[in-house]
Amino acid sequence: MAQARPADPGPVLISKSEIATRVKSLADEISRDYRGQRIKVGVVLAGAIVFAADLVRQIGLDVEIFFIQASSYGDGTVSSGQVEVRRDEKVDLAGAHVLVVDDILDTGHTARALLDNLRSERPATVRMATLLNKQSRRRVDVRADYVGFEVPNKFVVGYGMDHSGSFRHLPSVHALD
Repeated sequence: MAQARPADPGPVLISKSEIATRVKSLADEISRDYRGQRIKVGVVLAGAIVFAADLVRQIGLDVEIFFIQASSYGDGTVSSGQVEVRRDEKVDLAGAHVLVVDDILDTGHTARALLDNLRSERPATVRMATLLNKQSRRRVDVRADYVGFEVPNKFVVGYGMDHSGSFRHLPSVHALD
């Protein structure tokens, strides 16, 4: 039986203006850290697309964007525990400076699999930027280099993140009740 979609996204956890301010400061940090470098930005689909779009427009450097998909569900509804990573293999990462952009760093299982997968291509550097960090749920020792906000252990939606396909369009982050 399919789970019903909630009609209300819940209270605002992080406002549109707070997000805009923090994304700008993250972009400034990234621009300083990669000064003079070209970076390849791997956007984790689909939740990070809004964050990544805002972030790369404010990074004052030449960026090449590629997309990454990660799944641990296969055809089922229960996680297999194995994360499958897919991306455009035409993007050569050897010797490149790679920045992974994700919406939320939660248990760390997916992030670890993504970072290990990308490092296997022998890039010069691999760093990670995440809009949200849910440290209280971390099960794997992995950290993002750039973090927008620390969030409590609540299900969040908005600013690209969804619940059953709803709420991605919201300009703020909400704590779904």
